[in-house]
Amino acid sequence: MNKQLMIFSTVMLFSLFCKGQEDWKLKQSKEGIEIYTKPLENSHLKGIKVKCALPVTLSQLVTVIMDVNTAAEWVYSTKSSTLLKKVNAGELYYYSEVSLPWPISNRDFIAHLKVTQDPHTKVVTIDGPVVSNYLPEKKDIVRVRSSYGKWVLTPQKNNVKIEYTLETDPGGSLPAWLVNLFVAKGPHETFKNLKVQLSKAEYKNVTLAYIKE
Repeated sequence: MNKQLMIFSTVMLFSLFCKGQEDWKLKQSKEGIEIYTKPLENSHLKGIKVKCALPVTLSQLVTVIMDVNTAAEWVYSTKSSTLLKKVNAGELYYYSEVSLPWPISNRDFIAHLKVTQDPHTKVVTIDGPVVSNYLPEKKDIVRVRSSYGKWVLTPQKNNVKIEYTLETDPGGSLPAWLVNLFVAKGPHETFKNLKVQLSKAEYKNVTLAYIKE
């Protein structure tokens, strides 16, 4: 490869990288919770990214997130959430139904959560893709077939930095006002509730053998 071609290729790669970085736009910043959105490819829907930092431990956060039977207590608009299969301490499948205002049909999904931790940085990642065919569909509930959530938990001196991203297609036809509700209000309420959930006694002094603080 000649020098000019190398320079051109480098510039093109850099511009593509910058474009990808600029896709996320700050939608709302309130109470220490930042919400970003970006258009999803080939869709009228938006991806969501939430950033905040909480004065808790990695074990506390992982425990709350993986305690899926209590998700209705803090995840916005969750009607029910039930553990289906626990593969091991850091991997599980669960079912959840999302409540939507009448006359719109509720949505449901089956998610596969898996926890990993970088042994050097101690950064914890929790991947949560949906597994749409894990259970038969239910009458009058729309099954979410395309969705991917991801938690990245980065330990800092006095807190844990949280970055949560969600790219989902809820299926069916949804009015714009409802989509916008879940883009801003939903994530904000969820993370406000997460703070409250983490303060409960059962999560206060929890430690996990597979998580290094």
